[in-house]
Amino acid sequence: QGPRRWVGMYYSYALDVYTPSTGQLERVEATDPYSQSLAADGLKTQIVDLDAEELKPEGWDSLAQQEKPTLYSHEDIVAYELHVRDFSAGDPTCPAEARGKFVAFCEDATTGVQHLKKLAQAGITHVHLLPSFDFATVPERPEDQMAPDEKLLGSLGPDSDGQQVLLGAVADKDAYNWGYDPVHWGVPEGSYATDPDGSCRVLEFRRMVQALNRMGLRVVLDVVYTHTFASGPHSRYSVLDKIVPGYYLRMSEYGHVEASCVANNTASERAMCGRLIRDDLVHWCRDFKVDGFRFDLMGHLMLDTALGARDDLNMLTLDRDGVNGKEVYMYGEGWDFGEVAGNARGKNACQANLAGTSIGSFNDRFRDAAMGGSPFSDPRSHGFLTGAGWADRRGRWVYNAPSERHAQPLRDEVEGSQAWDQSVRFKLGLAGNLRSFEVPTPEGPRRGESIPCGGPELPVAYAWDPVETVNYVACHDNQTLFDMLCMKLGSQLPLQMLCRLNHVAVASVALAQGVPFFHAGDELLRSKSLDRDSYNSGDWFNALDFSGERHRFGAGLPPKAKNGPWWPLMRPLLADVENLRPSAVQVRAATKGFLELLEVRKSSPLLGLKSAMDVSKRMRFLGEGRGAWTGQSEWGAGAVAWELDGGAPGAELDPRFRRLVVVLNAGPGAHRVPWKEVGAGLQLHPVLAASNDPVVRTCVVGAGLGLVVPPFTAAVFVEPRPEPPGWHEGGRAP
Repeated sequence: QGPRRWVGMYYSYALDVYTPSTGQLERVEATDPYSQSLAADGLKTQIVDLDAEELKPEGWDSLAQQEKPTLYSHEDIVAYELHVRDFSAGDPTCPAEARGKFVAFCEDATTGVQHLKKLAQAGITHVHLLPSFDFATVPERPEDQMAPDEKLLGSLGPDSDGQQVLLGAVADKDAYNWGYDPVHWGVPEGSYATDPDGSCRVLEFRRMVQALNRMGLRVVLDVVYTHTFASGPHSRYSVLDKIVPGYYLRMSEYGHVEASCVANNTASERAMCGRLIRDDLVHWCRDFKVDGFRFDLMGHLMLDTALGARDDLNMLTLDRDGVNGKEVYMYGEGWDFGEVAGNARGKNACQANLAGTSIGSFNDRFRDAAMGGSPFSDPRSHGFLTGAGWADRRGRWVYNAPSERHAQPLRDEVEGSQAWDQSVRFKLGLAGNLRSFEVPTPEGPRRGESIPCGGPELPVAYAWDPVETVNYVACHDNQTLFDMLCMKLGSQLPLQMLCRLNHVAVASVALAQGVPFFHAGDELLRSKSLDRDSYNSGDWFNALDFSGERHRFGAGLPPKAKNGPWWPLMRPLLADVENLRPSAVQVRAATKGFLELLEVRKSSPLLGLKSAMDVSKRMRFLGEGRGAWTGQSEWGAGAVAWELDGGAPGAELDPRFRRLVVVLNAGPGAHRVPWKEVGAGLQLHPVLAASNDPVVRTCVVGAGLGLVVPPFTAAVFVEPRPEPPGWHEGGRAP
């Protein structure tokens, strides 16, 4: 508390503290851990009045009551992960001064904003923004930033290593970083503001949230509470460890700071560290009207901290706080590793411990089963959707006769076991990865919680409710979806088939139970020129083009530090740019297909069931005959089909459709579900019957054949009910 004239002034703390890391008393200067505004580069904390009218866009106070998109249930969420700078940095339709900034989302006429509006109209509900708080690794003043020579970059070949050399020379001084290097958790990032000094960043972040809400999109903030960028008494980026040295950071039994989260792990098990995290979440929700939080390395937080934050958010009300905290969704990376593994430091917020909390976690079982391998294994490994059973990691196409009905048998018991494991994990993911769901196995139906995942104590299925499962096949980490397909199948399939497989992969997420999560560019056949970790690879590799005219496949070999061991595999793929770079026509077709999938999901509550009981009651897999558990059933390789029951007359869950049948065919042969499995009354979903894709329109429904779905195609069949009064085409039942 102080005189009004202090507002806008800057300050820091001068402290004399005993510092265990140096063993002596240190005089330090520190900014405020509870900072809400900053000088450029976070050098000083600014005193700011967040209730000042000049920091509120017009209509801000009534935003939640009047303009936030309606959200009936967290199970209705469809998330789209996006980096603030990626969104506009390369968009020529965006004013130069707004590119890479929060305010780019306010430029209504740009290609990017128009794209987001189409996504929202089709069914995306939430935009997940990569870290947008104050982070260390980008100079905030434009005059302090360096940039590579774009003309020279463009002159180099598609498989050259020259681009990454030029980018490496400026990587730590350019305008780009993902931002997982936190300094001040509660302040918007200054490099994304048109003026990094002071409260401009506050106003412009609010303008962005308001603009996205008006597009029909809620906003998720990616938060990084599990580590800090620096520690000790000397770094200007060290804050918490200067205020109370050794308290906010987790120490090992040998007395050093734990670093399993990259560096400087925080200790949320300590009361004031957990309190700071909880207070910060309330601050973002109440003062910036954020609608959700994605927690980086959430398993390194204590479960009490996560549950306490959930309780704090639930207490926020429209009347008192201007937001409805119960609508805020929490999810994150529930990995269990490092010093916290196995509850070693207390019960942590890992996948297994989150069951029953309604907090979501990323379903890596589904990702790995669908795509093959893991982010740390051979990128040529095949998954259920990427060639398991018909493609060969050594470059041969095992399925030699696409016109034949059967793929070749699996080659050995090891491959058969892997195919079984992938099939089970994939199907459990499609069913929301629920502990209680019974999935077909060679031994008969088994509950998901009874199937081990890497050890007898860890089951494949860990969720008690669909909202606790976030399904995805790609995210900002690792290669893009299209790049993964190129790594696995680029030497075996033509580009047209890779594009179709991209669509089947996103369909598996869009049509599964749980919360679907898409990486920006899944719908654009996005490439980062095969880069597996582009956090510091600049705009050159990370460019996102919503027009489809400037595709990045063949932008050069990605940076050696993270990709070097795989350059021998990458180089011939990138050199084949004429055959592997999608055209603008193919990109636009992929986008239209993605929009159709969103419309299909939105058309029926059966594709977003609200409870584990409903999923078990209404969902069953079809064609579970001979060999189906391997993903190589008697009706085709790499395919799966399931039915969703809309309820009997008088007890309808879906007033429009009596039932749905979903078929994903990621194999090179047509997939048939026999008539005895599905019976009469089905037709292709109206959205797909009018699809932009001529192949999906050729799906067959016939008494003699059953359902027949062409190769590399996703299809949804419906049995309509008589149309209820007042039904509007394309609308979800309330």
